[in-house]
Amino acid sequence: MRRSRAALAAGAVAAAVSAAVAVPAGSADGSSGLSHGSVVARPRASSVALRAAPGSARVLAVVNSRTEFGSPTTLPVVAFRGRWLEVISTALPNGVHGFVRVAQAWLRHDPVAIDVDLSTRRLRVWRNGVAERRVDVAIGARSSPTPIGQFAVTDELTGLNPAAYGCCILALSGHQTRLPSGWQGGDRLAIHGGGGIGSAVSSGCLHAAEPDLRWLMLRVPLGSQVVIHP
Repeated sequence: MRRSRAALAAGAVAAAVSAAVAVPAGSADGSSGLSHGSVVARPRASSVALRAAPGSARVLAVVNSRTEFGSPTTLPVVAFRGRWLEVISTALPNGVHGFVRVAQAWLRHDPVAIDVDLSTRRLRVWRNGVAERRVDVAIGARSSPTPIGQFAVTDELTGLNPAAYGCCILALSGHQTRLPSGWQGGDRLAIHGGGGIGSAVSSGCLHAAEPDLRWLMLRVPLGSQVVIHP
């Protein structure tokens, strides 16, 4: 039986996923499990439904081909489930994944991944298995801790309230579930400018210095996965 181009492409990219999630030696906590990158899907149509399971009729959310900030929508792939992709999306709660058909998405391999160690307050950027940059960051305060989990970069923004967020914002797919009382800035996690580098002072986002932010904006593609761990 002849295999479709989509099936052949899915098989090739699935092999890339398997290679990407191999944990390098010395990574006892698994935080570098995506250090070789991951696979990123983009919707082929103007919108796509995220389903609760492969083949399920239950739709968890519908996402457009552009984000709320106008960036191309990316759906980082967690796993291949036959003809289905298990993906990360900011339209879903932290830790909840959606499912889309392989045929509904364009696929590419992203060689970049980020891990954030909350205990050391340090962010590492990995490219093809090599730690390319280490960035000291501020993390969430005790009353508004930075959520742990597997997220992704959804948007890269400049000029958005620089007095509060600095030069640049890398918006993440995750949500802050323990917002400070009276907070008016929404619940999206992000990496952006701010003080207290090396301390636990933020409302949940990660603060980085401007030179580091500008480097991240140039070097980290949309859809890159971000693992935040204790």
